Amino acid sequence: MATQPWFRDARYGLMIHFGSYALTGWEAAWPLQWGAISYRDYEALAERFCPHAYDPRAWAALAVECGFKYLILTTKHHDGLALWDTRLSDYSAPRRAAGRDLVTPFVQACREAGLKIGLYFSLPDWHHPDYPVAIINPHPRRVRPASALPPGVPESIADAPERWRRYVEFMHGQVRELCTFFGKVDLFWFDGHWEHSAEEWGSRELVAMIRELQPDAVINDRLGEPGIGDYATPEQFIPAVPPAGDWETCMTVNESWAHCPGDLAFKPVAELVGTLAEVVARGGNLVLGIGATADGAIVPEAASRLRAMGEWLARNGDAIHGAGPGLPAGMCHYPSTGKGDSIYLHVLGRPAGDALRVLALDRPVQDVRLLASGAALAFSVDRAHPRDALRNPPHISPLRIHLPAEWLDPYDTVIRIDLG
Repeated sequence: MATQPWFRDARYGLMIHFGSYALTGWEAAWPLQWGAISYRDYEALAERFCPHAYDPRAWAALAVECGFKYLILTTKHHDGLALWDTRLSDYSAPRRAAGRDLVTPFVQACREAGLKIGLYFSLPDWHHPDYPVAIINPHPRRVRPASALPPGVPESIADAPERWRRYVEFMHGQVRELCTFFGKVDLFWFDGHWEHSAEEWGSRELVAMIRELQPDAVINDRLGEPGIGDYATPEQFIPAVPPAGDWETCMTVNESWAHCPGDLAFKPVAELVGTLAEVVARGGNLVLGIGATADGAIVPEAASRLRAMGEWLARNGDAIHGAGPGLPAGMCHYPSTGKGDSIYLHVLGRPAGDALRVLALDRPVQDVRLLASGAALAFSVDRAHPRDALRNPPHISPLRIHLPAEWLDPYDTVIRIDLG
């Protein structure tokens, strides 16, 4: 299935990790694998997770202010705590301390704000009694210690195939609930695929069910086998060679997906803006990840950076939203995006001599301006030798653009080149 046009046009999304793990200040459910907390102590977090200040409308308003086009919520992480009123388990926010469905108001808030709705869902469930210990990627950091296991869990799929079938039925059933409880869902973001194969997960059947119930939804690729979903999801890096087809780099604003008060390594705004420009220049989307506190708040260190990016997008969003790759690789020192007859140069930093060059263009240049202000920039065809006038038509000769230092943007100065 071809990815929906809105996904390519959006280019910029936000993922919020939210769950009982926010009480610990640790990285989501991963302390279960690290042996930092026992199964019983982790399960008990759900009896304390009661986010009185949870306000998804405020989240949605922040997302709109910051220029995001889609918003993704972790409806269930690897720990198995469902944030909606699942009929298939009592390990859920409505049936524990929170006492309410946290997904429905999120979906409603996104819909009211005009944001596309994304639901994250973990294929593994480390709380479920039928989910086995053995996995196909038995790296020491990926194997849960005995203290983190529910009582009586099977050692492997082969040891209890009937229990695995029951688990897969349960997991598919919860995805069916996500497809049917909340109206139209625009995106499903799966995770945890590395623990089993696509065949073991029943991934093709899972996708077929989603296609039937949510025919317009976009589905990511984390299903155990390339090509089953709609787009690739490189994590925490920009691929040097863009993946074939649609893709989305997912990256945290600091170093953690969940709320971790000890993680103060927040990326500078200039780095985040530059990352967004680089990703779109290579034909991808960028999803930034932040963690909400146990009360449902977004910490100021994250919100301030997102707002600064939103201010930049308010001036330069035409070079991101609805845009794609611009010039061929190597034609300019800076990343470039394109839309229609316009090329957008993303000048990161200050060019030497307050001038920059484009090595070749395939059409005549009509106009060169700063995107943010509309100020015209001086430009000229740059020929190294008079014979170039005979050898090369003017529109494929190198282009030199003068960019006054006082006009530089602190994060990314976008120059729009209109071609004829």
